[in-house]
Amino acid sequence: MNRIDRISAILIQLQSRRVVKAADIAGRFNISLRTVYRDIKTLEEAGIPLIGEAGVGYSIMDGYRLPPVMFTKEEATAFLTAEKFVEKLTDASTMAQYKSAMYKVRAILKTTEKDLLEGMDDRIAVLKTVNQPAMPANDHIQTVLYSIAQKKVLALNYFARHSQEHTKRYVEPIGIFYLANYWHLIAYCRLRKDYRDFRIDRIKNLTVTDECYSNEHPDLKAYIAQTAKEKELEAVVIIVEKCIHGFLENQKYYSGFISEKEVDDTIEMTFLTNSLEGFARWYMMFGEQAEIITPDSLKDRVRQLAEKLLQRNFNAVTY
Repeated sequence: MNRIDRISAILIQLQSRRVVKAADIAGRFNISLRTVYRDIKTLEEAGIPLIGEAGVGYSIMDGYRLPPVMFTKEEATAFLTAEKFVEKLTDASTMAQYKSAMYKVRAILKTTEKDLLEGMDDRIAVLKTVNQPAMPANDHIQTVLYSIAQKKVLALNYFARHSQEHTKRYVEPIGIFYLANYWHLIAYCRLRKDYRDFRIDRIKNLTVTDECYSNEHPDLKAYIAQTAKEKELEAVVIIVEKCIHGFLENQKYYSGFISEKEVDDTIEMTFLTNSLEGFARWYMMFGEQAEIITPDSLKDRVRQLAEKLLQRNFNAVTY
């Protein structure tokens, strides 16, 4: 990216948030802090009323209005692609809000970009897999997000699968995330006096109460990181032949997939799992074309399962 495009992008970034840290700008564009300070000075010299505070960040002075932002063709098609995902992976209320936002985006596009989106609309699709559940009929996602933004206590009726019970909960929500085909709400449960993971499709109904909560809770990323640490996830590294790698694509995420890289004519795959037993049994499905690098405990368990399989199925055969 040349300097003019970068400075324009920094200006848009400054408009997107109340305060933007210099470190965030440096990280986004992979530049040094000295370069960030130089680019900020260029914007100031161009007449942009910026406010900078050491240790806080930069902001644009209240009341200053900039011309409407224009989108590139690539950005416009990215919005259209995102719309397909929103349609399949969220609820009706969220989809309606996104469509409303898309009308505003389309309204400021040039005619050529509008024509581009019209032509591309039927050429992008997000298809559900056979075992992917339908999105819940309830419209809870936007209600939950509103309560998070307003720091309002939520009253919800929840069905716990493990106990097969319906319970009334008052919770202090901290965030939502999408994992393995389901949306989850992380919240502090006043009934259990601890943080809990609520599957949103199991919430029968919920209400935003008038009560605000003042308790300080960890942000969502911090909570997930801490939970992963408490579960004592174990690193697994395996090597698989390229001919079977494609068959693992839709399964690897359920086994804690983290990353992969090519090693000669094979693929080295790294996982974080909380169940070596489950991983061992999954590995045996393709193990004849793979190799376990670490840990040794996984090698031992696979060996035990293989020996048991042989004993059970072949020891009785006589010749």
